[in-house]
Amino acid sequence: MSTDALQNEQQFISGLYARLDDLRDRAESSVRASVAQVGTGRQAKLERDVHLEEESARLAQLNAVESGLCFGRIDFRDGASHHIGRIGMREDDVERTPLLIDWRAPVARPFYLATGYSPMDLRRRRHLTTQGRTVTDLHDEIMDLRDGTRTGYENRDADEVLLAALNSARTGRMSDIVQTIQAEQDRIIRAPHRGVLVVEGGPGTGKTAVALHRAAYLLYAHREQLARRAVLIVGPNPAFLGYIGEVLPSLGETGVLLATIGELFPGVAATGTDTPAAAAVKGSAAMAEVLARVVRDRQTVPERALEIDHEEHGVLLLDRATAEDARAAARATGLPHNLARPHFAFRVIDALTEQLAERIGADPYGGPNLLGPDDLAQLGKEIATSRAVHAAIDELWPELTAQRLVSGFLADPLQLPQDEQALVRRGDGPWTPADVPLLDEAAELLGADDSAERAAAEAARQEQIAYAQGVLDVSAGSKTYEFEDEESEVLAAHDIIDAERFAERQEEADTRSAAERAAGDRTWAFGHIVVDEAQELSAMAWRLLMRRCPSRSMTLLGDPAQTGDAAGLGSWEAILRPHVGERWTLERLGVNYRTPAEIMEAAADVRRSVEPDFVPPRSVRSTGVPPLVHSVPRRELVTAAAELAAKQLGEQDGGGRLAVIAPETLLARLAAHLPDASWGETPDLTRPVVVLSPRQAKGLEFDRVVVVDPEAVLDRPVRGVNDLYVALTRPTQWLGIVRDAGRPARVGPDAG
Repeated sequence: MSTDALQNEQQFISGLYARLDDLRDRAESSVRASVAQVGTGRQAKLERDVHLEEESARLAQLNAVESGLCFGRIDFRDGASHHIGRIGMREDDVERTPLLIDWRAPVARPFYLATGYSPMDLRRRRHLTTQGRTVTDLHDEIMDLRDGTRTGYENRDADEVLLAALNSARTGRMSDIVQTIQAEQDRIIRAPHRGVLVVEGGPGTGKTAVALHRAAYLLYAHREQLARRAVLIVGPNPAFLGYIGEVLPSLGETGVLLATIGELFPGVAATGTDTPAAAAVKGSAAMAEVLARVVRDRQTVPERALEIDHEEHGVLLLDRATAEDARAAARATGLPHNLARPHFAFRVIDALTEQLAERIGADPYGGPNLLGPDDLAQLGKEIATSRAVHAAIDELWPELTAQRLVSGFLADPLQLPQDEQALVRRGDGPWTPADVPLLDEAAELLGADDSAERAAAEAARQEQIAYAQGVLDVSAGSKTYEFEDEESEVLAAHDIIDAERFAERQEEADTRSAAERAAGDRTWAFGHIVVDEAQELSAMAWRLLMRRCPSRSMTLLGDPAQTGDAAGLGSWEAILRPHVGERWTLERLGVNYRTPAEIMEAAADVRRSVEPDFVPPRSVRSTGVPPLVHSVPRRELVTAAAELAAKQLGEQDGGGRLAVIAPETLLARLAAHLPDASWGETPDLTRPVVVLSPRQAKGLEFDRVVVVDPEAVLDRPVRGVNDLYVALTRPTQWLGIVRDAGRPARVGPDAG
């Protein structure tokens, strides 16, 4: 086999990394210089901050794409040739000739879609395998059979690159699929940026990878829009977010917020745990009306006239009719509770002022009140500043926080049906993930009176815009800031940005990215939201997310057959109809890239026990090794599982990861028998062995898996079949099952 092609590619890759190093060194120097710069005057600070923000973001991007920078090449029939990589790069700053094409660019699309039947004008497609900065292998696919040129790297299995990636040892972190995106996946990744796109697929179909690559693609294709508003990715648990956390940076995107539902109320740490029944009650759609009633119940009127001891004028009386009139007026505004409170207070103050004026200024002979306008104004001021009056207003219409309202409700949930009260009642325990949507709903119902802050902020903003216009006017004549649009044209800053947008950039540049600001702002409107395991979220969680994305630009992915949470809606119609009606699109992924056929069939049999017509996704691989089933006495479950796991760990060649998945009641004992294992709320998935519950394993994958006590998982009162289905479909190579011999087999060849 000729080594010329390999050597040529190595020479190119070496030059590519030299260019990357140069760009990175320059970015680092620029960042250091900006940090060290001590400018005087506002303009100097603004220019420094803009430059520092841009160079810091560029440096983070360059650092993130070190591994697998270039992975492909396409040669066209007309002689054109392009290398495909994680980001776009140019040969130099003068000629600006493309050196590496971003995988998301339109010209790169034939790399993913071309076939022998539809070559898309390609002559050859090449996959490059690299280790570090060294090219270790090439794989050429001939698209134009009339081309007789051969390199010696052709005529192998067309799926060799894909299968090599699927069979590689897991590291405990999800890797991107940018080198092996399949045609059905590419179609979804590049789907138009509008509305709600639902991606449904069984285990191993690549839903998560597709969604992450879609987020990267949207940020590339709509950068000006989405970079400013940020993209939110919602995952089922912290372990899952840690697992996927490196994918987007490896694709050149670092400005995305990853969070669980429990992390979406700033200032609240949702570390508590609910029972499944309590989570189901808290997550039901009815809780929105329940909380609305809780708020209305805090808007009270006195049964008997309320005596207010005014400091100078004796006792004033606030009777029920006056309070009811004030409450009706405040509610009629349609404002949230805290924002309507001033309207209630004004009505009460006016009524008490009128009462006091009548007492002081009444004409004893029946004529008009003796007090003039100035006198009435003074009395009104005295009433408005009276502590006693404000105490009465606070008693009838208190200013509330979401935390205060929800904690009070959970301490005594009288607004719930009797049988549900005991399920959710609690004292001073920590917040739970199911509480966070309740807090968010309460915050919407309450509102916050920030009129003074908003007025001050708007005044400051207008001043900033005026100043920014001056900066742009100066820059137009003296300095050019360079940006690249999608056609790689060089534009001056004043050609593409107006004073208002420039001012916004300066306000943001000196501290945090859009994702960082969004994490601390409950009212932030994201440009796009990706939700993984979307079938698990409750109706209340969906209300929270829809508020976070008024444009309803979302990518939802999941599998109703894997729904495990009691509060999960499962059905896409149930999730979306209340919020978008019929305005959503469903795409299905039907190929299983993770799970070997033998393991997938065993898992499918579990599903068929409740759904006889169930059809699993089609596996692309077969190992020839069926799941291993050990039946042992119950007292030996833990030791047998630990011994089997230890044996498999010893047989793992070239790294890889093993998971022991068991009911929660066995996790601590299993971890004690596997001293090197990681376990707990946020286990370290990079360790060789990890102990998980089926819920924690959702969305993850491992080379080898030991499932313990599957019948106990099936007996779980809420969706146990789905949990076991999840557990059985986590491995990429081997599955072992350790079951209780004293129970009828419901999994494996002896199941009946």
